[in-house]
Amino acid sequence: MKVGIYTLGCKVNAYESEYIASLFRNRGYTIASFDEDCDVYVINTCTVTNNSDKKDKKIINHVRNSDSCVVVCGCFVESHKDYNFDGIDIVIGNHNKSNIVDLVEDYFINKKQIKLIDNNIMRVGFEDMEITTFESRTRAFVKIQDGCENYCSYCIIPFVRGRCRSKDKDKVISEITALVNNGYKEIVLTGIHTGNYGSDLGIKFSSLLSEILEIPNLERLRISSIEITELDDEFFKLLNNPILCNHLHIPLQNGSNRILDLMNRKYTKEEFYEIVKRIRSVREDISLTTDVIVGFPGETDDDFNENVDFIRKVGFSKVHVFPYSKRDGTKASRMDNQIDPNTKKERTKQLLDISLELESNYYNSFIGKNEKVLIEKVLDGYSYGHTTNYLYLKIPKELKENEIYDVNISKEMF
Repeated sequence: MKVGIYTLGCKVNAYESEYIASLFRNRGYTIASFDEDCDVYVINTCTVTNNSDKKDKKIINHVRNSDSCVVVCGCFVESHKDYNFDGIDIVIGNHNKSNIVDLVEDYFINKKQIKLIDNNIMRVGFEDMEITTFESRTRAFVKIQDGCENYCSYCIIPFVRGRCRSKDKDKVISEITALVNNGYKEIVLTGIHTGNYGSDLGIKFSSLLSEILEIPNLERLRISSIEITELDDEFFKLLNNPILCNHLHIPLQNGSNRILDLMNRKYTKEEFYEIVKRIRSVREDISLTTDVIVGFPGETDDDFNENVDFIRKVGFSKVHVFPYSKRDGTKASRMDNQIDPNTKKERTKQLLDISLELESNYYNSFIGKNEKVLIEKVLDGYSYGHTTNYLYLKIPKELKENEIYDVNISKEMF
């Protein structure tokens, strides 16, 4: 039987979908394109923004009342427990994804809708998952942590993912070792709050990092995202290790201290900048990318201009810009002075233009330099891949996929 899996949202969802696919393969199912006629459709949802919810609903409605077995799981389920799931055969929250094949086979026998949503996601433990391959990718994601307890005022994720909990350290090392032995050159550590790894185990993320960097034959280790407050002294001792990718994604969210306080972020822009300077004292040309929310409730023109000035001061290599999205159940959704859509749209465009400028400046600074590129795709005489500092290059020759090459960078490769 054929299974189609549709994944929305973050790298954690991508990892979990890969794990779900492996469960089906191990039972003799074939993983097919979601666009094909399949016996089972699985939709792994996201709910981080209103647009995410719209995408979820569109995909759900596309297969609702299908003759196939339709499974909807993940964050949208947790945040929309009263949603009309009529015509959906299996509904699962962010727990029990490991049981998905058993649930599907139970449905095929009994033909009755199954809804399995834990009423208290805060009390569940870490759901162990392990993969040994990552289909159609040259880098492999490894989920080391789940949940978040930051409770940023705009964010629904702590309420749909639960408290922080971590994968056993030895299991992390074992999983990465297996992936490296299966030929993966680059491992990406991911989680809902990745840098908070180990807070429930009595160990620090930097301690885990130290052990991972000792795994034989590991060529690249990338961190999907980390908070500025989690870069401790031990981390800085590891930062010059060449296996650690020359790229950090550090969410800023805003460059105005007043807005940061309203967001319930745990730092000031001055503290953020001091850590950035320390990072660059170890790796001068590191790529620093970030997330920024535009149009947070109460954001004045002065706040926005302060945000713009700080983004330029840091000199990020790319800014992921998100217009503020009102999420029911969060503190920010109840705040006064919600910003009108046109203002958010204008500010978003301005920041996106700045991001393109910063990205272009960063790319151009590497023209004429040699960088190592992991080849991810070869097509029509060109090879495509990322450098360790996340430059995406188009190289005018056919190279071997999943190999790392030393490349002299020219402008034509951008």
